[in-house]
Amino acid sequence: MAISEKIRKLIDNAWDDGYPCLLATTGAAGPNISPKGSMLVFEDNNLAYWERSKRNALANLGQDRRVAVMYANFQAQRAGVLDSGFLRFFGTAELHESGPIRDQIFAKLTKREQEHDGADTGIGVLIRVSRATDLRGKPLP
Repeated sequence: MAISEKIRKLIDNAWDDGYPCLLATTGAAGPNISPKGSMLVFEDNNLAYWERSKRNALANLGQDRRVAVMYANFQAQRAGVLDSGFLRFFGTAELHESGPIRDQIFAKLTKREQEHDGADTGIGVLIRVSRATDLRGKPLP
């Protein structure tokens, strides 16, 4: 399942456009949903983000690597860019505390994310997307 160029542009610009991606995780303390301003399309079928807060989402990933990412943008739906204003990505997270994948994720971050407090000690998180649908369950365009 390749993520289209249209979806790539929406995800890569989500924070700056005012439609941040939300990451859902679960662990021993229960579910957690948190905004990830650094979410981006890493490759044709993978998402990635930079984990610098190292709080609940990271703790949950230590228990269960399954994740869901939600992107909501009613403006894109109203403008006819998307059929549904909600996109859902399901997959498995990989933590990269060092090495080439961590470096590649960091290189793809916006300057704002690269210079944010804690960026130098962040962890690259690669999400291997196994399924992506809109809210109606239809495959993404």
